[in-house]
Amino acid sequence: MKITKKKEFERFSKFAVVGVIGAVIDFGLFNLLTHMTKITDRNASIASFIAAIVSNFLWNRFWTYPDSREKKIGRQLFQFIIVSVIGLGIRAFLFNPVNNGMLSVMENFTPEKFFVTPAFLGKNFTLAFLVILVMFWNFFANRFWTYNDVQ
Repeated sequence: MKITKKKEFERFSKFAVVGVIGAVIDFGLFNLLTHMTKITDRNASIASFIAAIVSNFLWNRFWTYPDSREKKIGRQLFQFIIVSVIGLGIRAFLFNPVNNGMLSVMENFTPEKFFVTPAFLGKNFTLAFLVILVMFWNFFANRFWTYNDVQ
């Protein structure tokens, strides 16, 4: 399905807004955990992702797809979690290699007296890239499986 129909574009737009809310939760918790605790970057990424999943499910269930009510909420939550766990797997698998490459780029291009470190920039650009990548996976997988009861 192409996102050319007005309703699908509206759903994708809402899904993207929900994604932004989730990203704020994701980035905020990720940075809090990596700066305030000794948790590894990868584990902080997983924890922040899980917090974002909970928020995203609730927003998508009640705002993006309010017309999706043929399935019970428990079943939809289970399907949403499965899609999200696959997304988490994609993200966890790619985090270290992307982060290593991004760190190398940031070390070469960040001015010496910049207000944040190359490591900070690298981690956050890595997370941003992976959030966008996984957002597309999540939208299409959820649209065709979790919320396939809507026209």
